[in-house]
Amino acid sequence: MNGAEALLRTLVDSGVDVCFANPGTSEMQLVSAIGQSDAMRPILCLFEGVVTGAADGYARMADKPAATLLHLGSGISNAMANLHNAKRARVPLVNIVGDHATYHQQYDAPLTADVPARARICSAWSRVAESADDLSVSGAQAVQAAMQGAGAIATVIVPANHAWDEAKEAAPALAASQLQLAAEEAIATVADALGNGKRTAILLGGRALREHNLAAAGRIAAASGATLLCETFPARLQRGAGRVPVQRVPYFGEQVAELLQPFEQLILVGSAAPVSFFAYPGKPSWLTPESCDIHTLASVDEDINTALLALADKIDAPATPTTLVQRNQPTSPSGPLTPMAIGETLSALLPQHCIVSDEGATCGLSIYAATERATAHDWLTLTGGAIGQGLPLSLGAAIACPNRKVVALQADGSGMYTIQALWTMAREQTDVTIVLLNNRSYAILNIELARVGAGEPNAKTLSMLDLSNPDMSFVDMARGMGVAATRAENAEEFHQQFATAMTTKRPQLIEAMVSQ
Repeated sequence: MNGAEALLRTLVDSGVDVCFANPGTSEMQLVSAIGQSDAMRPILCLFEGVVTGAADGYARMADKPAATLLHLGSGISNAMANLHNAKRARVPLVNIVGDHATYHQQYDAPLTADVPARARICSAWSRVAESADDLSVSGAQAVQAAMQGAGAIATVIVPANHAWDEAKEAAPALAASQLQLAAEEAIATVADALGNGKRTAILLGGRALREHNLAAAGRIAAASGATLLCETFPARLQRGAGRVPVQRVPYFGEQVAELLQPFEQLILVGSAAPVSFFAYPGKPSWLTPESCDIHTLASVDEDINTALLALADKIDAPATPTTLVQRNQPTSPSGPLTPMAIGETLSALLPQHCIVSDEGATCGLSIYAATERATAHDWLTLTGGAIGQGLPLSLGAAIACPNRKVVALQADGSGMYTIQALWTMAREQTDVTIVLLNNRSYAILNIELARVGAGEPNAKTLSMLDLSNPDMSFVDMARGMGVAATRAENAEEFHQQFATAMTTKRPQLIEAMVSQ
């Protein structure tokens, strides 16, 4: 048994059974070990950003880590944007990054890089394996570190000679630590605050947005009159018919400030107080009124469920929430293919317990609002703001939940960052329907251009935000990578194509030509 084989055994014993991979020469021992094992499913991705975005989507739905297999400093560098998103989503993820053999590094070969420095940028825990025997020990520690709190990114760096050298045995799996309980003092403080008569908002994030925790928050809101809010870009929000509704904090700072202005106290549960996504000239970055008291019931890394249930008991909340989302009876839209029309179709046709990956950018805002009363579903968003997440995220979610339909709302510009994910969807035959929202523009940047006060734009300026000339055909790109594809020019065509997609279990893309 070599070091790579020992590492693989330890990962499998630790519950890691999926590896999203884009390997190179230094990782061939690990490739061989996976190839000889029935316990690890390898999934080849054609770009490292797809690897890490897929591992993020998998973790959001599976609540456990997948492994990634990356090649040297260049590989982890290419992976970093979606590692940033995964870090913000607080998901468990284990990176395995190959490196040159220890004795080869002195020669400064062309691909030599400071891999540990890159790993530290995006990891909560990282380690260079010191020997073949230490490699599996590092793997066990990485899984344990990834499962700390809500979840974290852990990275093992594997010098090639430690992968091929002989190892005595595989290290045993390590027990995951229990979630830390919220302080009783925090629960008592929040209970007192809920009874003081002040107008109160409860801002939910992280696992507070799972169905059972939303139910507990709904009980608390029923007893106290507090308003339930959720963070702007939740990692996973369980919403739709039969679930407790929450109001999503808007993206634009002015809207957030207006929303929060009436509240005299804000209670944080798995979330942070809202701040502006960017700085703008003459506009505040801190969005909660200075006069508003802020209390924390439980942090994202604490046991949110126990804290919410304890708070509900302490204020004598009713046994069940009094307000649940009611299913609407949507009609088929007609006319121009607007984001609202797309949302109406989704509201009518999303299957029960569907998973929606939302990187719809400006179009996604209207679609989100229109689907509030759809059947129960999970909504995944762009947590870290680094675009290019949507397609890989939906791929990973489909691998984690093969019996659930996944719908990817994908803006055209950000879709091009990780378009290679379509190839892997086709290869793995994932049940993903991509709604490619084609408005031939970086529309959100056109809005931001006006908001930052950068001056009157001219044709040259606007050309940097325009995705026409030439026009892109996502139908042709999808078909070229083995994904069935159609194009919808109006609301009726989209409704029919989406209805067909919901009855077909295969990867497919609908290029929605959004009305300008």
